[in-house]
Amino acid sequence: MALPKDNLSDLRAFIAVARAGSFTKAAAGLGVSQSAISYTVRMLEERLGLRLLSRTTRSLAPTEAGQRLIDKLGPMFEDIEAELSSLTALRATPAGKVRINSVEYASQAILWPALRGVMAEYPDIDLEIIDDYRLTDIVAARFDAGVRLGHQVDQDMIALRIGPDSRQAIVASPGYLAVHGVPAVPQDLLAHDAVMLRLPSSGGLYPWSFMKDGQELIVRPKGRGIFNTTAMMQQAALDGLGLASLPEGLVAGLIAEGRLVQVLLDWSPLRPGFHLYYPSRRQPSPAFAIVLQALRQFRGV
Repeated sequence: MALPKDNLSDLRAFIAVARAGSFTKAAAGLGVSQSAISYTVRMLEERLGLRLLSRTTRSLAPTEAGQRLIDKLGPMFEDIEAELSSLTALRATPAGKVRINSVEYASQAILWPALRGVMAEYPDIDLEIIDDYRLTDIVAARFDAGVRLGHQVDQDMIALRIGPDSRQAIVASPGYLAVHGVPAVPQDLLAHDAVMLRLPSSGGLYPWSFMKDGQELIVRPKGRGIFNTTAMMQQAALDGLGLASLPEGLVAGLIAEGRLVQVLLDWSPLRPGFHLYYPSRRQPSPAFAIVLQALRQFRGV
């Protein structure tokens, strides 16, 4: 059955839903409502006379016919979008939107300091930075790139290191430690109050990971204060609510000033620093190429 040209947008919507595994996530990525994208996919299935998605109350997955469409048409849509983006190279001034999925600390410490000059120099480039702690599928969510720690980047992506190796710092206020004592080993944390990060994907609390002499431990302290931003976690630790696990670079100044005290340093190993990553098969647009260059210059890479 042949499809009219105006159904290309319907196919694009279906591919976005199938890759995201969720109507809600796909709708957010495309900038439409969940009900609109659900209706679009349902009408496409009716026109084809085929079920493209297998739906249950808890999951969504492509059927055999749906997977065939994804395998055949998905790369074609990516090529079309890449080619349209590349046409901006014909403009005298680079233009377009660059969307990056990141995490709060990397955005504040690396992305914005590196890219605010780009925004000033290139008025036709728009920048969108979305922070979350999920391992978002940047292709399905239509991001140009993502930022994660080195060990979290898939091998089929191009990765550019944009930050040095780093560690999570376990910190608390001097007042809290004076009352509750200083933990000597990670297991001691179970007897302490903690400031915890709520994960948006699973809804669970972010576990604390430690390593020493090849021994790795995962500890889940009691969360008296639970937040979804590092700014609130840092403030709660300063106010004496408990111990917090925060990026060392974020709290280094407060540690130097004596407002926070770092503990369990010998159990906090260095881990691969932040990397910007993007699909290997996608040709960078002129706007994205400028973003890449700015990040290389900012970190001297």
